[in-house]
Amino acid sequence: MKRTPFKPSGGLSRSGGLIGGTSKKPPPSPFEAQREAAKRAALNALKRARRSAEKAGVSLSEWEGEFLDSVSDRVKTHGRAFADPEKGAPGQALSAMQGRKLKEIARKANGEEPKRRWGRKAGEE
Repeated sequence: MKRTPFKPSGGLSRSGGLIGGTSKKPPPSPFEAQREAAKRAALNALKRARRSAEKAGVSLSEWEGEFLDSVSDRVKTHGRAFADPEKGAPGQALSAMQGRKLKEIARKANGEEPKRRWGRKAGEE
């Protein structure tokens, strides 16, 4: 019987896995998964507000259009649209005020009346 020399180039590696196999990334941490989900939700809400305004034929003011554009750009670039951590929850992509303005724009696009502020009644000034 003829013996061939051992060639370590193929077969199993020292770690026990196959050489040249697929290398998997470790699963993302729950915190990172939550941040990505918040980012996707914020981007979808921004797109939905703009689409519903266009579909309903409601013209957004220049400020509202610029707000939607700038916030979506910041969320895409940085993962969140605010820098100060005191302005929003740690895992959220929008601050509290940005969320409020987004809701106002969505209500305007749906044709709803804006909510009254500070408890004032209609006609009272």
